[in-house]
Amino acid sequence: MAKSSTASMTSQHKRKQQAKTLRQFRSIHRAMGALLFVFFFVISVSGLLLGIKKNSGDILLPKTQKGTTTDLTKWLPLEDLKEKALLVLHDSVSSELDTKLNRIDVRSEKGIVKFIFDKHYYGIQLDGATGEVLHIGKRRSDVIENIHDGSIIDNYLGTSGYFKLIYTVIMSIALLLFTLTGFWLWYGPKRMRKSRN
Repeated sequence: MAKSSTASMTSQHKRKQQAKTLRQFRSIHRAMGALLFVFFFVISVSGLLLGIKKNSGDILLPKTQKGTTTDLTKWLPLEDLKEKALLVLHDSVSSELDTKLNRIDVRSEKGIVKFIFDKHYYGIQLDGATGEVLHIGKRRSDVIENIHDGSIIDNYLGTSGYFKLIYTVIMSIALLLFTLTGFWLWYGPKRMRKSRN
């Protein structure tokens, strides 16, 4: 009888402990959800848009055009193509735009070179062999990517990637905690029911 009573008390104590743990996880989960709701919303929407950027019909990301040849020996020197892209930016878009490049994307398999600018998200595609302008347009996906990873704040404040680093670490840890607490809120009650049987 004493053994049965002790076992019952141990079982009750264990269930109380499990219930307390569940309440703590629920509190953490709720607090994180409330505090980080806006950030999770921004990350999920921007992530969705980045996932469909190539299928957005040129709205988010301009389609990669095709040049006249993929034979690099027939291409103009990269420096000449760069000068042409800078001239096109000022002549066809605005003479007041910054000409600092973010990157030069050589697509030899397509016969083109993309010049992507740093400050204003414009992109210019040139035929690698002729230098002909194939496309000028905004790369909205780059703006969305900068919002997604927090680097838009670094660009605005000039903080050299520190905001992006802090933001990424905080959001990664928060998402991990959110996942773990969410899993426990699902699994905990199942475990408690098992221990009753």
